Amino acid sequence: MAAVLEWSGVEARALRLASRLSVRDFAALLGLAVRTVTNWERLGAKTRPRPDTQAILDTALARLEPAGVLRFEAMLAQLGRASAAPAPEGPRLWEYETWTEDIERAVAAASRQDFVVASNLLERWRTRWPARELDDRGLYLFARTTTLAGDLQRDRGVLLGPWSASRSYADARSVFGQLGIPRRVAQLDLSLAVVAEMSGDLRGAASRYEELSRDGRLSGRDQLRARLWVGTALDKQGLHSAAMPLMASAIRGFEAADEQEDWATAHQKLALAHRGAGNLAEATRLISVAQAAGSGTSPLHHVRLATAHGHVLLSDRATAEEGLAVLDKAAATAATYGMSHQLHSIEGIRKGFELGGGAFQFR
Repeated sequence: MAAVLEWSGVEARALRLASRLSVRDFAALLGLAVRTVTNWERLGAKTRPRPDTQAILDTALARLEPAGVLRFEAMLAQLGRASAAPAPEGPRLWEYETWTEDIERAVAAASRQDFVVASNLLERWRTRWPARELDDRGLYLFARTTTLAGDLQRDRGVLLGPWSASRSYADARSVFGQLGIPRRVAQLDLSLAVVAEMSGDLRGAASRYEELSRDGRLSGRDQLRARLWVGTALDKQGLHSAAMPLMASAIRGFEAADEQEDWATAHQKLALAHRGAGNLAEATRLISVAQAAGSGTSPLHHVRLATAHGHVLLSDRATAEEGLAVLDKAAATAATYGMSHQLHSIEGIRKGFELGGGAFQFR
């Protein structure tokens, strides 16, 4: 979600243009005089609305639909560098609009794990123009496109190398840094930490998550996610007792913020920490909570939840057969959608079970 640390006339104008309102209608929306909005746009960065008005602008931004948020950030990047003339060879106005629409369509396709459609929508733009031919609006859209490409590569398990999530995230981070959008830079730092964890660098990931859980550039939700993921990285190192309080703290934060899916995911991760510590009754209870809260979510979420459930079931000889059946279904779904990282995780759980002679051994 977009956030503004302090509003000036520049950000206010970007919000009006992103909302596609006239000065008069924008003033009416905010409950302010037309003259106030006119002065903001005339003075630009030289004026700062009063604190109570800053809060009104925060609320108006929070109510923008996702497409409006994209327009706001792109417009803000463009207004912030108004003196830079766009290269004549670069995209035309209608191409920017089509590009923005394709990003939105790719986000929708990715939420369904329709990787082929999402990739096709993104790749048609990633290589269309050299960076030198893009103005700030084009660079912003390029960075958003590259970030989403990284998300797709991460979800498919393509983590390292020239055409990988780590490379895409690093490229997008560089462009957002050039455009001066610190929130996006911090979000990509968080994504790079996730890739490090998925690649096996658990200590490095835990350290980076810890830093980002206190990073004011991130939204409250992303800070809570970073706190949860510190616990995840610790749990994967066998430090279950250290992981549990962090995960429980994140659960309380997600509940206070009404973040239902994150709340369910946190219960799933806490269940695995209890499983690792040998507390199977509590692990089973927490998985049940996550399952009850996670209906209607994406195929990827369902596979992750089923994998965790199967892992817990395999930890008890009495439910091991059920656990194998749950993992079989999860693997079939993962294969259908091309989730290679999830398939690798399921295979690792199966091997651990077989090496344990048909049950996991707890330390």
